[in-house]
Amino acid sequence: MRFIIHGSITPMLQSLFSLFRKPENNQTEKKVTETLLAYSQKIIPEIFMELETDERGLVGCEVKERFEKYGFNEISYERPPSWYHFLFRSYFNTFNILLTALGLLSYFLGDLDGTIIIIAMVMLSVGIRFFQELRSHIAAEKLKAMVSTKCTVIRRGDRQSTPTKIEVPIENIVPGDIIFLSAGDMLPADVCLISSKELFVSQSSLTGEAMPVEKHELTLLQQSKCTNLIEMPNMCFYGTNVLNGTALAVVVATGNNTFLGSIAKKVAGYRPLTSFDIGINRVSWLLIRFMFFMVPVVLLINGFTKGNWFEALLFALSVAVGLIPEMLPMIVTANLAIGAIKMARSKVVVKRLNSIQNFGAMNVLCTDKTGTLTQDRIILEKHLSLEGEINEEVLQYGYLNSYYQTGLKNLMDIAVLEHAEIKQQIHIGQAYSKVDEIPFDFIRRRMSVVVEKSPQVHLLICKGATEEMMTVCSSARSNGDVVPMTDQIKQQALKLMDELNEDGLRVLAVAYKEMPAETRKEYQAKDEHSLILMGFLAFLDPPKQSANLAIEELQKLNIQVKVLTGDNAIVTRRICKWVGLNVDKVLNGPEIEALNDSELRSRVDDTTIFAKLSPMQKARVISMLKTNGHTVGFLGDGINDAPGLKEADIGISVDTAVDIAKESADIIMLEKSLLFLKEGVIEGRRTFGNIIKYIKMAVSSNFGNVFSILGASALFPFLPMMPLQLLVQNLLYDISQITIPFDNVDSEFLKKPRKWDPTGIAKFMIFIGPISSIFDYTTFAVLWYVFGANSVENQALFQSGWFVEGLLSQTLIVHMIRTQKIPFIQSIASLPLLTTTLLIMAIGISIPYTSVGASLGFVPLPGEFYYWLAGTLICYCVLVQIVKTWFIRKFQFWL
Repeated sequence: MRFIIHGSITPMLQSLFSLFRKPENNQTEKKVTETLLAYSQKIIPEIFMELETDERGLVGCEVKERFEKYGFNEISYERPPSWYHFLFRSYFNTFNILLTALGLLSYFLGDLDGTIIIIAMVMLSVGIRFFQELRSHIAAEKLKAMVSTKCTVIRRGDRQSTPTKIEVPIENIVPGDIIFLSAGDMLPADVCLISSKELFVSQSSLTGEAMPVEKHELTLLQQSKCTNLIEMPNMCFYGTNVLNGTALAVVVATGNNTFLGSIAKKVAGYRPLTSFDIGINRVSWLLIRFMFFMVPVVLLINGFTKGNWFEALLFALSVAVGLIPEMLPMIVTANLAIGAIKMARSKVVVKRLNSIQNFGAMNVLCTDKTGTLTQDRIILEKHLSLEGEINEEVLQYGYLNSYYQTGLKNLMDIAVLEHAEIKQQIHIGQAYSKVDEIPFDFIRRRMSVVVEKSPQVHLLICKGATEEMMTVCSSARSNGDVVPMTDQIKQQALKLMDELNEDGLRVLAVAYKEMPAETRKEYQAKDEHSLILMGFLAFLDPPKQSANLAIEELQKLNIQVKVLTGDNAIVTRRICKWVGLNVDKVLNGPEIEALNDSELRSRVDDTTIFAKLSPMQKARVISMLKTNGHTVGFLGDGINDAPGLKEADIGISVDTAVDIAKESADIIMLEKSLLFLKEGVIEGRRTFGNIIKYIKMAVSSNFGNVFSILGASALFPFLPMMPLQLLVQNLLYDISQITIPFDNVDSEFLKKPRKWDPTGIAKFMIFIGPISSIFDYTTFAVLWYVFGANSVENQALFQSGWFVEGLLSQTLIVHMIRTQKIPFIQSIASLPLLTTTLLIMAIGISIPYTSVGASLGFVPLPGEFYYWLAGTLICYCVLVQIVKTWFIRKFQFWL
């Protein structure tokens, strides 16, 4: 899927974007369903004829022609938006719309200067956000190319060429393509099955049904009169995924003409709100409600006390502008974009920008074992008889099983196939030829191949987990002879398996049986019975050297690491002990199945190892951790990890994962290492920290300013600041904060997971905000009594003094609130933030002495004023630091 940066935008405004989209020649939802249903009723030769294709696949020129006709195999909401979409999205947010409305009102009231300032503020916010979103989108597209999803397709160079299986990106699939499916694949289009073997597909993305559905091809005699397209057994749909089995299929629809595409067009652009979106919206509407309450109060006070209602209205509009945190969308977007780019340098690709906050908030990491704690480099260490002796025949039968299977080959199959000398020893293709296979699934936990040993004999070779294999074995090879499976032999085999597991080896059992050759072509799982157990294949997956260090680093970041694996507890415990994890408490899948939700909730927090888990049990463990209040990340790369990836707050996968795992994830690591994960977590917390800085500044500054404005409006016979002056002050203050996304974050802040806490933000606003008002009032007193700015004639001096003091105090608060330490001493802002704040302070001090200042109604301030100003600012910083320190100790809160 193509990557898109989703902004916070109302559904009403989203519909406006459709006006700028090029009209698309797509079928309606009803016609799509009718077309696909018609295909489902046809036999394969009819479909081949209609699509002008066959089992040998399309040739190069046909692919090109169809690509030109049908375009990319993409659904409309996944298409990258053009630059004007970003421009409109950057503008259409609540704050910009409010500012525009206020600007229009100022224009109609004749305040042209005020209108220009408001427009400048809107343009600044929109321009920076547009630039950041467009730049991050371009970067994200490049990153997304690293983790593209592919599928296996059969094609030919020309009509005389031999058909070849090749992998192509799913967006390059066209109708008529012949594709090969196996466990772990995501369906790249709507397809009709040509042939299948034990094919089970998860359609939960379309139906919400968790149970997999069996799919198979239809013959002429099996044609169904079913009218429910989803229930058609020979149709598989774009976006679903193969859980088990194999199939050959023909593509009948791509892109918006798929069943999923016809649905997606109706909801293009809509995405459910994340906890990040909800947190931002709560804060935004808190400030907006505050504005709608305070502005009428300011209007009434100034109207009644000054008698000039027109001037009072303009002033109230300026106050409204000052209370709108117009930089919030830009600050959020810039932080997320910069965070994503930095995380990419640490080999972590962010698929969904808003997931960065959850990444930083994560306090429990659930991970699989293979490739994360271990080297993901399986070595076939031993091939043993049931007596524990090296046995070549066990290796040969294991090799035949791995060689002939066509499903998803795991690392153990690859390790077996590395013994290439076996291929020559047993004359594969001559002495043995493949007849059939029974694919692996997660219930049986074994797979079988059937080979022809002679024209009269078929040999079924089964390989899988020992416990499951025992259930289908009635005999065993003991000292070279085939004997009945007695309890003694079974205990001997299990004891050998335990000994191998305790050495950190993973064990697969190998069994077989000979059968008379039959005319039937298909073998099924029910044929796996009365097998002869012959021995074990023992594999070593050594722990990573970096795993100990990575776990130590994650624990320093207050992240618990829990292992969720389908492997047995003995091997898992040994590996976990090697890498320094607590191995005292273990829960197995069967134990979990016996626990109700309440019992499981009480045990998941203290348990480190969860072994022998099914895919749904992994998801259930994660769900219980979330119910206990944890923010849970899950790192997985297999088919069986997909439910857990979807259930977790933050799904993490790797570039080498199966398709469905990558599509289910929010974050993709380019290398499967917890060390890279650690860097991503730190960047997620840094990103969230800089967003919170702006929010704390906005709420506290706005809250304090309102008290100052209300008091000054009631006390003085003139406006404490002219509307245009107030707008210029807000504009300069906004500019001083545009570099917050580039700021440093204290190392102490990064050590703990962080969540949205609206209650804590409200308390912070109440306690910190009014401090600025104290020093605003002392400035009023100094200007009134010391410098004689106590009449309408001297109001320009008063307004100039408060303009400078207000701008400097608001700009200084950036440095006071950005850290819980002592600013400038224990914690220094980044160079960009220092530069912008110092520059704005210098501009603010100089404005009253310039012609620009004169045009705004300012007058030069006496030199003595700056002694008072310096004392005021120093006292202000000291008091903020004292209250801030008390606040942190009192409420244990510092987002």
